[in-house]
Amino acid sequence: MTRKIFGTDGVRGLANQAPMDPETALALGRALARYFLGKSRKNRIVIGKDTRLSGYMIENALSSGICSMGGEAIFLGPLPTPGIAFITQAMRAAAGVMISASHNPYYDNGIKFFDHDGFKLPDEVEAQLEAMLDGEALKRGPTHGEVGRAYRVEDAAGRYIEYLKGTFPKELTLEGAKIVVDCAHGAAYRVAPTVFEELGADVVALGVAPNGTNINEACGALHPESLRERVKAEGADLGVGLDGDADRLVLVDERGAILHGDVLMALCARDLQERKTLAQDTVVATVMSNLGLEIALKRWGLKLQRVQVGDRYIIEAMRRHHYNFGGEQSGHLIFSDYSTTGDGILAALRVLSILVRRGTKLSQVANCMEIFPQVLLNVRVRQKKDLHQVPEVLRLQQDIEKTLGDKGRLLLRYSGTEPLLRIMLEGEDQGQIEKFAQDLKAETEKALGRA
Repeated sequence: MTRKIFGTDGVRGLANQAPMDPETALALGRALARYFLGKSRKNRIVIGKDTRLSGYMIENALSSGICSMGGEAIFLGPLPTPGIAFITQAMRAAAGVMISASHNPYYDNGIKFFDHDGFKLPDEVEAQLEAMLDGEALKRGPTHGEVGRAYRVEDAAGRYIEYLKGTFPKELTLEGAKIVVDCAHGAAYRVAPTVFEELGADVVALGVAPNGTNINEACGALHPESLRERVKAEGADLGVGLDGDADRLVLVDERGAILHGDVLMALCARDLQERKTLAQDTVVATVMSNLGLEIALKRWGLKLQRVQVGDRYIIEAMRRHHYNFGGEQSGHLIFSDYSTTGDGILAALRVLSILVRRGTKLSQVANCMEIFPQVLLNVRVRQKKDLHQVPEVLRLQQDIEKTLGDKGRLLLRYSGTEPLLRIMLEGEDQGQIEKFAQDLKAETEKALGRA
């Protein structure tokens, strides 16, 4: 079965236009309830959201759909995406829903779904849900006393806070540490500062005044410049930048250097190896992770398994092969010994535990890998031909790969939702890979047509 409205991470689009309109959300709520309530005696489905204005509209439409099929819709309010995964599992709910477009601007929104165990739904289940939207099954809902109800759980944030604090080693404390936390006016605006404060840190909180339209606006993980300046101005030990739904992060060291996902993965992988807790000496990352990560891991005797873009594919590989650590260049870090999905706050706590245990500053351990220059280019094309069947592009690709050798990488892939060919090049020489990228752009536009 194919998927049309589901993308790499659930459903996403411009709020109040299909597929992110109330009509589609209502149908998705009905489909979700029909699918999961038929498989379990549990009829509770939890619903969380970030701080976007359109979240009110979408959560009520989803709730109506769930209740119309006899389910119970449980509102959790603003809570990070990993918090929804945790609460779904902790409350023994049939499924969980997160309303968020993550790092996108406020006028977009999205819907992510979790199974009862807190894991994101696999592609085939999303395809089944989508197939149900136009089917007869959703037109026959219960009546009388079998119609569902909705209610709110007031202590969801407190439950999640206690869970996060429990992932930090009990013998350690953050007392004496000064941390700047930028919550991007998003889902973690209450949770994140509380977690770090209750573990003993002196917290300077930024991005904690959401108004429905300022989520991710010049702040948080996407725009860490103000976080960097505040860390330096405060003389802080560390800066934590989260995105709108707090499933990813960037860190800023005490000197103001911004550290993204690949560096944090290298740092955490090395620590897990030294403490003999890295399962099968393997880290899972996507095809977009920097070549420098692969080289660093190899130097330490560790393996890197690459998967397609999307944290769900990292998690699927981790579950399939019993690995316990993986992540994305964008800052999704997944510690499966603690969580079923990427969690920015949890990841920050894991890095902080390394620093406290070693009694060191972040800048002193952040040089654990060399970052190779990288060029990313999107080419709008009219056709999405199999590139192996386009001789001109294939020949140029092979020539570039031969020139780069083991000191570089080339990746060509189509966007799943847009008429785009994505070009990624890595190498030791920035000028060289920029030229290669432009050559590829020209050749692909010629062969596939410019959109």
